[in-house]
Amino acid sequence: MSPLFRSLAAAPLMALALTALCLGPTSTPSRAATTISHAIALHGAPKYPAGFTTFAYMNPNAPKGGDIRLEAMGTFDSLNPFINKGVTAAGINSIYDTLTIKSDDEPFTQYGLLAEKIERDPADKSWIIYHLNPKARFSDGKPVTSADVVFSFNIIRKDGDPQYKAYYADIASVEALDAQRVKFTFKRDDNPELQLIVGQLQIIPKHYWEKRNFNTTNLDVPVGSGAYTITQVDPGRRITYTRNPQYWGANLPVNRGRDNFNSMTYVYYRDMTVSLEGFKAGQFDYRVEYKAKTWATDYNFPAVKSGLVKKLMIKNENPAGMQAFAFNLRRPLFQDIRVRQALGYAYDFEWANKTMFYNAYTRSDSFFANSELAAKGKPSAEELAILEPFRKQLPASIFSGVPVQPKTDGSGNIRGNLMLAQKLLNDAGWKIQNGKLVDKSGKPFAFEIIIAQPELERVINPFRQNLARLGIDMKIRVVDVPQYIERERKFDFDMTTSRVPQSLSPGNEQRNFWGSSYADQPGSANKGGIKNPVVDALIDQIINAPSREQLVYRTRALDRVLLAGYYVIPQYYLGSDRVAVWDFFERPQVTPKYSIGLDTWWINPKKQADIRARQNQKQK
Repeated sequence: MSPLFRSLAAAPLMALALTALCLGPTSTPSRAATTISHAIALHGAPKYPAGFTTFAYMNPNAPKGGDIRLEAMGTFDSLNPFINKGVTAAGINSIYDTLTIKSDDEPFTQYGLLAEKIERDPADKSWIIYHLNPKARFSDGKPVTSADVVFSFNIIRKDGDPQYKAYYADIASVEALDAQRVKFTFKRDDNPELQLIVGQLQIIPKHYWEKRNFNTTNLDVPVGSGAYTITQVDPGRRITYTRNPQYWGANLPVNRGRDNFNSMTYVYYRDMTVSLEGFKAGQFDYRVEYKAKTWATDYNFPAVKSGLVKKLMIKNENPAGMQAFAFNLRRPLFQDIRVRQALGYAYDFEWANKTMFYNAYTRSDSFFANSELAAKGKPSAEELAILEPFRKQLPASIFSGVPVQPKTDGSGNIRGNLMLAQKLLNDAGWKIQNGKLVDKSGKPFAFEIIIAQPELERVINPFRQNLARLGIDMKIRVVDVPQYIERERKFDFDMTTSRVPQSLSPGNEQRNFWGSSYADQPGSANKGGIKNPVVDALIDQIINAPSREQLVYRTRALDRVLLAGYYVIPQYYLGSDRVAVWDFFERPQVTPKYSIGLDTWWINPKKQADIRARQNQKQK
């Protein structure tokens, strides 16, 4: 499963399901078979029992108050995060609540939020009923009803981003049984994950949207269902969210100790270099640093030396996903696997890590790196049993080991790797002619990589230079954020840099990432255009996994097949988050396993007042 609906980063997705138990809109399932609970876990039992008071990683006595300023990159022109148009404002998810909420110290367990109870039959996974909390209210004070849930689902699936269509593909129907109960019926009964997926649905008010054009970009401030409301919009520059003092759910167990800031303002910058200078000047308060060189050399300004700014390395146990150079397989240039494999030999990670990254990173060797889901070494007996039915469709190497990324000694001399690349290219029909690599018709091997961050040129240039030694002309094109987003949506690129996030519980979102049916659907997450029937079959098996153990084995099998397709050139990952903060934040003693946990932090008002005074004095 992917944290698509509540994360500050989106992302991600999932859906599938179950065969139907036919019930009319006013009927209920047999009480003899049903259970009603406060939470639902994909595998096993929820960690927190009924009647729990708060999550272990939250401080229920955390004081409310203060303001936090955060950075955002690029610009924005929309306050509708659900559609495949425009650029949505950062932080917009804070104005919406979901039926349930995931805990950040379990792989995949959902607890009641807008829904206070979850009704289901453990033996029949073709339906689930969510009982809404009768106290639930939208930000305008009107009650949240099952009609709003039905409306939200239908309009988001109909007019929303294509990722929602993938996520909800196997939901047959949604019915309002009464004002407080909503029933989801599924097309199949072999996907236990779908019962949790529907709980991630963000609920929007029917009374606000039914007379508006949902599928358009605008900056009209919408009515929400979450803890924050939008209070200030400076188009493309900043947006402020203020905690709703009338928020109905502030004292729910899942919220006790969460959402402690009075306001959150996102300040926009055009590039990372300018944003760092903004952080140094006190224009915002919290920064996640993505560049190893910057972290190692540029955080030595006076506020760091005096202790007013703190550097934190927050270890996490999240799967790193895959960060990579991604091929667009829709381009004829990249359809030969030998070509894709050859280009991988031109990327010298070891040299880049030593020379540019201060040896901070680990080479990505899996689409599920930094987790038990990653394939390692020879396939286990369980993995072999999963892969064996596809033996004729897979390269023999999959059955003896996992594809290994090319390695170098870090000296910058990669002549041996380039010779291997050259042989693969020759085998694929490419030859050197007048110093240029050309095909049989004499057409040169040339392509373009698009990026939205100019500072990435420094990282890509050594790769480009190595390709030039093979006679390949790679151009780097820097475009602005809206153009970058639009070109990716339309698959209008040869190569791009890509990061596909993963969770500890992969599921239906894998269809959107790699599934054949989404390869040609504009706006899907299958950026590379992968079409592989074995990948499709393994995704189905992951979605239908009957146990955690089988989920792990099936995901490892998928990992092997994806790696063997050479669909990307893997880059690197870091198993921690580099965070710099102005030193007025306080945190719970327990850090959640799978999150930084910023929404559980709070502000020391005396420290903030002192630091704000110093910042203001400096700016004068």
